[in-house]
Amino acid sequence: MTTKRIHLYSRFNRLWHWAQAIIIFGLFYTGFEIHGTFHNMTYQSAVDWHNGLFWALLILVAFAVFWHITTGQWRQYIPTTRHLVDMIRFYAVGIFKGERHPTKKTELSKLNPLQRLTYLGLKILIFPVQLGSGLAYYYYNELEAAGFPLSLGTVAFLHVAAAFCILIFVVAHVYLTTTGHTLTSNIKAMITGWEEVE
Repeated sequence: MTTKRIHLYSRFNRLWHWAQAIIIFGLFYTGFEIHGTFHNMTYQSAVDWHNGLFWALLILVAFAVFWHITTGQWRQYIPTTRHLVDMIRFYAVGIFKGERHPTKKTELSKLNPLQRLTYLGLKILIFPVQLGSGLAYYYYNELEAAGFPLSLGTVAFLHVAAAFCILIFVVAHVYLTTTGHTLTSNIKAMITGWEEVE
């Protein structure tokens, strides 16, 4: 099998990816602190950090959306069913038998069909629910005073449910980073921008 080295991830792509990862891990940690799972800071400190990280993520998302639109990278997320069944079979069985990956990464197509659907679902469903419920939580009193009564229990449930969906994604994402040519090749690619592809 011959491979070639291609530049897949731009500097901003990598910066945005790692900044988002750090912020999301910070949100997980402070969220668990708020719920009493950990006890390494005061409740108020956890809330303050959680809120600050939320605003940092919102700013990062604004820059990322601008970057995706201006560079045309939004096209990476256009869903396709081509090779979708092959990808599901590969992740369920083929990967454990050492079979070849059914799709190839290129500069114009970095994501396989399953990744496209997953990221699209995150971007148009899970993240909006997470951000919307977070804002509803943050401005709960103001919304109620303005005549928009919300059930705090429902807001909390949606926020935590979306957080656990993101946590499941993160666990799967971290696991799948280990399934490249070597255990760390996918992680190195997201650090350097360069990846070895067939």
